[in-house]
Formats: sequence, C-alpha cells, structure tokens
Amino acid sequence: MEREHIIMAKQVALYVLLVSVAIAGITTAPPLTIVILVFFGFKIYELVYFRSAKFIAIKNRISAHIQDRNDLNDHIEELKSTHIGADMTRRGHSDYHDNSKWNFKRSGFKKITNAPNVYNCSRSVCDGSRRDPMKYVCKYFGFSADEPTLSKFENMLNNFTAVEDGKNSLTSEKNEILASISDDVPFLIKKFSKKLLAKKLGFKDVDLSDTYYPSFKFQYVSAGGNASTENTIVMDIPNLNAMVNYLNDRIKWKKSVAGQRALMTSALRKHILERDNYTCRQCGISTYAEPHLLLEVDHIIPVSKGGMTTEDNLQTLCWRCNRTKGAKLNV
Repeated sequence: MEREHIIMAKQVALYVLLVSVAIAGITTAPPLTIVILVFFGFKIYELVYFRSAKFIAIKNRISAHIQDRNDLNDHIEELKSTHIGADMTRRGHSDYHDNSKWNFKRSGFKKITNAPNVYNCSRSVCDGSRRDPMKYVCKYFGFSADEPTLSKFENMLNNFTAVEDGKNSLTSEKNEILASISDDVPFLIKKFSKKLLAKKLGFKDVDLSDTYYPSFKFQYVSAGGNASTENTIVMDIPNLNAMVNYLNDRIKWKKSVAGQRALMTSALRKHILERDNYTCRQCGISTYAEPHLLLEVDHIIPVSKGGMTTEDNLQTLCWRCNRTKGAKLNV
C-alpha cells in the first residue's frame, strides 16, 4: 500500500478509536448519538481521501477520458436545442374574468392555458387529433406540407436520434471509466459516495430524461367549465418518423426531385451507418475501435447550402468530426 494511503488509513483509524472511546465512556448514549458520530467520522474519511495524493493521481490519469465524455455531453445538449419554429404566442393575449353571479366552481377553466404548444379547441377537434395526430398538428399549429417544413422535421429526427444514441454512449462510457479505477478506490467510497466520487473526478451531470421532445396539446373545455378533454402529441422518435412520412406523402414533388430525394428517417439513418461500416468517413475511427462511439449521419453539402437528402450526399461522421464541421460552417 502506498505511503499516502497508509497515512489516510491511520488518520481514520485514530478517529474511529476516539469515537469508540467516547461511546464506551457514555454507556447510556442514545442510538442517535452513535449514528451522528459515525456519520461525521465517514465525512472526515471522505474529506481526507478526496484530498489525498492517491485520489489526485487517479483523477489526473483519467482526466482526458472524462473531458472527452463531457464534450460529448455538451454536444448532445446542443442537439437537443433543435426546434421547428412553432410559435403560437403571436396570437396575442388577453385577461379573462368570469363575472357570473352564480357560484359555480367551473374547475375546467383552471386547465385553460395559452402556451405556444397548446391549441384550445372544440371537442370534435380534440377527438380528431387522437385519430389522426400528424394531420391535426400540421393543420392547427401551422405546419405547411412543403420541403422546408419536411427538412426541419428530418433534421430534428436525425438530431434527436443522435441524442438518444448519445445518452447510451454517455452512460456506457462513465461505467467503463469507473470500472477502470475500481480496484484503486476504497470500498467505502465506492459503496457510499458514488455521486460525490463522480463529481470529484470531474464528470458533468447528464440529463437522461426525454423532456426535450417538443409536444403539442389539443385542449377542450366546455362552455360551463365543468367538462374537459385533452390530447397531447409528443414528437418522440416514432412520431417524428410518422411526421416525416406524412409530409412526404402530401408534398407535390416535381418528378425530377421526387426521383432523387430520400427521406431522412430512422431506417435511412441505419442504412447509411451500415453502408459506411460504422466508420467515420473523415477521421476513420469506428465502433470496432471505440465501442461506445457516437456516430451521426451528416449531409456532405448542407441542406442550408442547397444539398439534398440523397444517399450520395450523406455520410457517417463521428460526433467529434461532425461537431468540428458544424463549428466551421457557423463561422
């Protein structure tokens, strides 16, 4: 055992001895007192360990891997910010009051909201949105069946699919890094200080929730305010695929374009990754060399510069190369 670890162990042992003496001197000490003494003893143990040369050496050894993972986390958060431009706030606002002399509770009125993603409607519209979600989202939230709208939803689908893959990569990479140092970290720290260990090592917090998916709500409240229904359509991966196909079926394509263009769906994305053998076309790294690598499907000529969603204009890039390319295009 290294000298630093021995010193730390002696310090902890001394404290435990002092605690034991204190408890022995108070034969009638209540259980709460014992718990408090043990708790503070462990906190001192944590403090000594995370300031030790041994821990600092471990942190320095894996710092490059943790920084790379944190950069991936930042990239994923950037992808989550993809939006489709729906904004119902331009409808304006008003201040409504019910001045009826009748003392009705009208509980349904409390549910009325004027958020950008909420459409207050009749019962028939609310029911219709349940039967044909994509049609009603387009009709009542102002999405036209044209190529620019389709491109926005395709881009969102591509980015959000990368986000979901990236979340898995982040989890796997963290577990792999922690496993690589497991033998060097004291059992008590691994058992009772997992979150603090990750924080001290430099891991950024990761949001693994799916709250970044946009949603559209159809909401009906009766005139009397005593009855209400609502239908929420979350634009997750399956619904984004459905929207892309819905828009494509309704766009009046020119024959020349329709013959060339492909749909950026999950199926096409998988096909491009398989075609490129899960290898980045720019730097050559693959999932064979880096199992948890996040790969993305990129337009060689960006759509914003006239590029089309065709197989020969799509390539596999690792997240690092794709992020670098995006940064250069934004300059």
